[in-house]
Formats: sequence, structure tokens, C-alpha cells
Amino acid sequence: MKHLTLITSSVMLALLSGCDDDVEVVEKEVVVTNTTVEVVEVPTPVIVEVAKGDAPDIQLGTRADYLINDMTQSDLKTKLESCKDGPFYRTDFSIGHRGAPMQYPEHTKESYIAAARMGAGIVECDVTFTSDKELVCRHSQCDLHTTTNILAIDELAAKCSVPFTPANTASGTPATAKCCTSDITLSEFLTLEGKMDGANTQASTVDEYIKGTPSWRTDLYATSGTLLTHKQSIELFKSLGVKMTPELKSPQVSMPFEGMTQQQYAQKMLDEYTLLDVPSSDVYPQSFNLDDVKYWINNNPDFANQSVYLDGRDSEAGFDPSNPDTWQPSMEALVADGVKILAPPIWMMLTIDNESNIVPSQYAIDAKAAGLELIAWSLERSGPLNEGGGYYYQSIADVIDNDGDMMKVVDVLAQDVGVIGIFSDWPATVSYYASCNKMPASI
Repeated sequence: MKHLTLITSSVMLALLSGCDDDVEVVEKEVVVTNTTVEVVEVPTPVIVEVAKGDAPDIQLGTRADYLINDMTQSDLKTKLESCKDGPFYRTDFSIGHRGAPMQYPEHTKESYIAAARMGAGIVECDVTFTSDKELVCRHSQCDLHTTTNILAIDELAAKCSVPFTPANTASGTPATAKCCTSDITLSEFLTLEGKMDGANTQASTVDEYIKGTPSWRTDLYATSGTLLTHKQSIELFKSLGVKMTPELKSPQVSMPFEGMTQQQYAQKMLDEYTLLDVPSSDVYPQSFNLDDVKYWINNNPDFANQSVYLDGRDSEAGFDPSNPDTWQPSMEALVADGVKILAPPIWMMLTIDNESNIVPSQYAIDAKAAGLELIAWSLERSGPLNEGGGYYYQSIADVIDNDGDMMKVVDVLAQDVGVIGIFSDWPATVSYYASCNKMPASI
């Protein structure tokens, strides 16, 4: 606090009464002598610098508030509550998993736009191919029967690898179908409409089979999902100002396919980014097939540093994230092969300590020690967490009992494990956390 002394002065004051037209002006000499004025120093407000063009499009909605309100009282909850008025902005820490498929059909234009609006700095197109070897966005080469309306279009349903067969209640045989992108041409693919992923395996008709959306999702925005080619997704992502993480999907047909080898398939995906003038620094190519990742590292040096090995080794018998002897190849071997980013499911990086706290697993500790960056998948994909959370939370199920625990998981992944990004089916949740913790804006 500072004190200033004012020199004696005369001040002429004009007093205006109300807003009437007749204003009486009164002149009076006021003498101020040796007046001490206290000047209080007010701290300068803290302004979070946000990358130009990112902040105005962020629309988080109310779900993050719901999750925070559902948390048990803690310092983390108090901190997150303090951020309810923002500012919120786009970060690369928030990755749109197939877009925003908790409410929008996955890998559709609508889902991608929703993810970008919710602050995802990176958005995913899973890449597979049609019968004429054109690249398109689908989570699996053979999921059209559960993610699109193909079975409702007779001429295309007739081309499916496995036609629809109704359930047989007498024998207990479920309804089946299998429709692949490789069953149809690109032009045929683009006539389809995306729907929420799901199928009613007790169905006796195609209409019943298609209506299999899980109860914790919604069909409210699933009436006309727009499917995209890989190139169309790139153009959309450029217009939205987001980075891109294409996943090369494992073919469900024999390779080579119509003369296209696996390496040609892997190269074709990257070539489409180069063709459309996308900087390699904006692309995170990923695959569960380590040979794909090694091919990119060895043959596409511009993309090598951001090539991501998706770790699905938990499907192998005997795999244990607490036992390094069960990880083949080892963390050190992955680094020796040039891998820099490893992306396992959430549960593999977390465990519970003796005080029932969620802490990094041995897998996560060893990965970081070897110099690997980590990305987690996938938040908000298991539905409500009141019963342990399912697959993605299996290693910490004993301490997961409400939706608010999702924020605790995000915090441990960010602060203790040190992941560089989290895939989410509803990116607004991760965006809220990232903005509240002042993580770098996406540029």
C-alpha cells in the first residue's frame, strides 16, 4: 500500500441534476489541503493464452459438470469445480476417439465435427478399404452391419460376406451378419448412412437387428450419419483446424488384396496426407500391427517421430502388466526399433496400491523409464461406472463405483502416469480437465 500527498488546489465542480432539460449549474470553489490518498495495489488478472482461432469453437456442454458433481469430496473435485467458468480451449491432450461416438455415429462427419467443437485437438479416422481399394473411415473392415444401414438396402445387403440370418430361439442361435467395406465399391459405400454401433442378436428381422444401440448411448443424433472417405476426412479435419490420427486397420481379407500388399496399403494411407498438403507434424499414424509402425519409421522419416504403436498384447495368453517378462517385445526393444509413442488401453497403465489409491502400473513405469511417450484409450466408452467400469477399468474396478471416478482416472493418467493424450468417446470431458490444468493449447 502506498500514500500520496496532494498539493492544495482549487477545483470547479459542475453538478448536473437528473436528465431534465432545465439543468441548474452551480459553481463552487473547493479547497483540498494536505489530503492523504491510499492507493491499493490490485493484482493483475491472469489471462490464459489460447491459440488464435481455437477458443471460439469450444462448446463443452454440461456432462463435465455432471461428472464433477458426482465425485466424492477431494482436492481434485474442488480444483475442477473452480474452473466451471473456463476459459476452455482446444488441446492435443484431448483426442476424439472415432469422433464423439457416445452420442453420434462413429466415423461420421457429424461425429467428427462434434469432437472438434468439444476441444479435441486430434481426431481419429480408422482406415480400411473398399473392393476397389479406396481408403475409407470405419473402425473395422467388417462392421458395416452394425455401424450402417447396409442391411436395409437389399442390393447392397446381397453383397455382404455373410447375409443376415435371424435368431433361432429354439436352438438359442443368435442372429448373424457380416458386411465388409471390401464387399462393396467406394461409390456404394458413400450411399450408406452411419448409425450407432450395435446389433440386436435376438432379432428375427433386419429391422430388429439394426436397432441394437446400447442403452447408455442414444439414437437422437443417429438418423443420417454421413460416411466419409479417408481423403474427405482429411479435408474436413483441415477445415476444423484439428490434427489427425489415422489408424490402419488390420485387413479381414487375405493380403495381397487385388494386388495391394500390406506395405502398399500402409504407404497409401500416408501418401494421402502428402497429396493433400498436410504437414507430417499434424499426423499421428497408428496401428496395432507393429510391422506397420516399423514400416512407417523405416520408410517415412517425416512421420517416424509421431507413429504410434497401439498395444493390444493383453489379448495374448499370460500377458500381465505387472510382470515385464510377459511383454514381448520389451519396452527397450520397442525403443530400439524406433518406436517413440506407445498407446495401451487405460487399464494397463493403472493399478491399486495398499492404501486403495489408483497409481501407475509397472507397465507404465517401465514404458516411461525406457523413454516412451504414452497415449491412453478410451475414456467414456464403457458406459456408467457404478459397477466397476468394464474392460477399460478392469485393473482398478475395486475402487471405481461412480461416474465421477472418471475424472480421478484422468487425473492419475495425466499427473502420475504422464500420458501425452487421452482418447475419449466424449472429448469434452478431457478438454475440461486439460483447460482447467492450463495444458498447452493446440496450435
